[in-house]
Amino acid sequence: MGNYYLAIDIGASSGRHILGHIEHGRMELLEVYRFENGLVERNGHLCWDLEKLFTEIVAGLKKCGELGKIPVSVGVDTWGVDFVLLDGNDKVLGDTVGYRDGRTRGMDEKVYEIISEEDLYARTGIQKAIFNTVYQLMAVKQQHPEHLEQAQAMLMIPDYFHFLLTGIKGQEYTEATTGQLISPQTKDWDYELIDLLGYPRRIFQPVHTPGTVVGNLRPELVKELGFDCQVVLPGTHDTASAVLSVPANDDDFLYISSGTWSLMGIETRTANCSPQSKKANITNEGGYGYRFRYLKNIMGLWMIQNVRKELDNKYSFAELCDMAAKCDGFSSRVEVDDDCFLAPESMIAEVQRFCRDTDQPVPKTPGEISAVIYNSLAECYSRTAREIEEIMGRTYSRIHVVGGGSNAVYLNRLTAKCTGKEVHAGPTEATAIGNLTAQMIQAGEFGTVEEARTCIYESFGVKKY
Repeated sequence: MGNYYLAIDIGASSGRHILGHIEHGRMELLEVYRFENGLVERNGHLCWDLEKLFTEIVAGLKKCGELGKIPVSVGVDTWGVDFVLLDGNDKVLGDTVGYRDGRTRGMDEKVYEIISEEDLYARTGIQKAIFNTVYQLMAVKQQHPEHLEQAQAMLMIPDYFHFLLTGIKGQEYTEATTGQLISPQTKDWDYELIDLLGYPRRIFQPVHTPGTVVGNLRPELVKELGFDCQVVLPGTHDTASAVLSVPANDDDFLYISSGTWSLMGIETRTANCSPQSKKANITNEGGYGYRFRYLKNIMGLWMIQNVRKELDNKYSFAELCDMAAKCDGFSSRVEVDDDCFLAPESMIAEVQRFCRDTDQPVPKTPGEISAVIYNSLAECYSRTAREIEEIMGRTYSRIHVVGGGSNAVYLNRLTAKCTGKEVHAGPTEATAIGNLTAQMIQAGEFGTVEEARTCIYESFGVKKY
């Protein structure tokens, strides 16, 4: 049995600890722990309970010890853009407000009073999303200036967990790029932009790439767990890890990292910060090995997840897909990226309202509502593929769908139909696999990304549509 590596993959609704090792040339996975996550209301804002989450991180590490499967390294990945501010005693200042909160409403205009939207994109290459770190920091500056005055460090969420594990502060590159404050030329903080916006330079930590060894566990944790291991940076932004797991070594494909969000794009070696790219609202997020994830953020399965929850989880996702397929002829469509779907009180009511307001038939049954969402997503994928191809001046023959959405058979068939491209679905555990891959490359299990991706294909395969 070879060495074990541990990926701690934390999403907006749940987290899990997945051990990986290489056996007979294949990557083997074992989920050892799972826990719930979600935004909680505090002081009128939607916040993350980081204390609870870190308790779960430690509980999962203890489970590895109980199983006698001690990892040689561990890395944490999460969603993007959110952060904590720490004071001089490393205490969190204020609440850790989540990206779906409304505190950033109007903060884009505050930023554009200082730098235009066009210039901001040209400098960073990051698509506008009202929850980007650049706008969240402006919300702190406007609403709680005392927090910025007291802050000695800013850490994005996965970097905060790595700090709690090791006592060492730093910033991982792929996560940092999501905030719209990193230069795609220098691959470092854009300090001139930071100064313009009036954010204190001192809070921004050194930027490190995936594969960097952060350090070993704190002595008090080693005592509690009964073992020590290294903390190694994966692509701490979950999409960066997911894209690393795409099982392909050519450049003739688009990918969709399909989960709560659908991230659709290509890998490139240089950022495209052109006006044409901005107009299409395509982003240049950082990837493994300084690749760029040239992609568009699409609302994704968040919509169907909310529908399922409103239906008291009565149906599985597979059952919702089957019901949608039976309502395939239902003609209504919604704009999946409309802000009304970001955090509605009722996703079902919002889908129905959108259809009603646009003079389309209003879906009533779970099957009709699911059909509207899945068909709208597939058509959005098709538009995005055309936009990217037009900007790049070439076509792509296939789409690799990785992540939980790779199991959505009906959506994959719709995507193939709408785009006219072959769809390759899998692996499902894309983010955890990519997290493990970065650790394994650092440890020498793989010599190159290409070697790792070949192993991923041979270990998990794909289903073609």
